[in-house]
Amino acid sequence: QVQLQESGGGLVQAGGSLRLSCAPSGRTFNTYNVGWFRQAPGKEREFVATIGWSGGTTMYADSVKGRFTISRDNAKNTVYLQMSSLKPEDTAVYYCAARRGLVTQIQNDYNYWGQGTQVTVSS
Repeated sequence: QVQLQESGGGLVQAGGSLRLSCAPSGRTFNTYNVGWFRQAPGKEREFVATIGWSGGTTMYADSVKGRFTISRDNAKNTVYLQMSSLKPEDTAVYYCAARRGLVTQIQNDYNYWGQGTQVTVSS
């Protein structure tokens, strides 16, 4: 069982930046692919970005390409989502999730999920 914990959310003005972190409790993470997903009020949860276990493969939703960067530091057992040029439409609860095997954007393929962290972007 992998328990994930997100941190780094908060309130930021449009155009600002935030860095989210995702770390597991109780075990290492360096054989897992990790994805970030988000859910805005009244909307379905959607894919944001994902990274392979080695960091060599990354994928992004079109809506965040060029603004968000996913990375990982396996020595620190942490995955990051650097978010820049934030827009009000980025407001959502952000979740990290983990799985082994293929790198995928499909949330149902992920086995382990965190509780989420709120990101609010004011205009």
